[in-house]
Amino acid sequence: MKVVILAGGYGTRLSEYTETIPKPMVTVGGRPILWHIMRTYAHFGHKDFYVALGYKAEVIKEYFLHYRSLNADFTVDLATGAIQPHQTDDTDWRVTLVHTGLESMTGGRVKRLQRFVGNETFLLTYGDGLADVDLDALVAFHRSHGKMVTVSAVHPGARFGELEMSGERVASFREKPQTAQGWINGGYFVIEPEFFELIEGDETVLEREPMERVAGMGELMAYRHEGFWQCMDTKRDRDLLESLWQQGDAPWQK
Repeated sequence: MKVVILAGGYGTRLSEYTETIPKPMVTVGGRPILWHIMRTYAHFGHKDFYVALGYKAEVIKEYFLHYRSLNADFTVDLATGAIQPHQTDDTDWRVTLVHTGLESMTGGRVKRLQRFVGNETFLLTYGDGLADVDLDALVAFHRSHGKMVTVSAVHPGARFGELEMSGERVASFREKPQTAQGWINGGYFVIEPEFFELIEGDETVLEREPMERVAGMGELMAYRHEGFWQCMDTKRDRDLLESLWQQGDAPWQK
């Protein structure tokens, strides 16, 4: 199953890092958070990635273009240019990097990837959150209910889009209110291709009109994730993730 990752925003709340690099390239344990997210998907066999780029797209492109040399020791013969690797990274992912516009909103970035995703069910997440979501169970849940979209519902603080739920069906999708039920949008979506038709263009915010419409149609379901989930919106969030990694207590690590 193809995996779409939104990695094009400015990340202004993490400006300590994002003046020079895009937010998904901020490191945890010496690796970009984007790499950690992709590793979670790859653990469950989802290794075909489509990364929606925008702000400082060239930094992410350079990282993957030189991925093998950045993650291996090697000898360079300066007389001939020959390179002798001393160990190789066994990563076998396929990564498609697509510039989806500097000012595009989240929905617009998804829409621009329609030609790559095609007419098939796909996975979607943000490039700034780590979780120990059981992706096999998430996909199985999505297939069991037959609706258009599944969103992973998680339980952190009250500063994210709230999901009002009736059983497993999402009754409404409200962006960043004060929480009432305690469930919020944690990303890690499973989406049917007809969802693309609900996105008008670059100005469309994924979490507003498209998701609100899907919820109103009764086509948005929530997979309740009770485990670990942590976004990286601020330096404090990043420091928390780094601390968990350094302590050997990184729940997202597979």
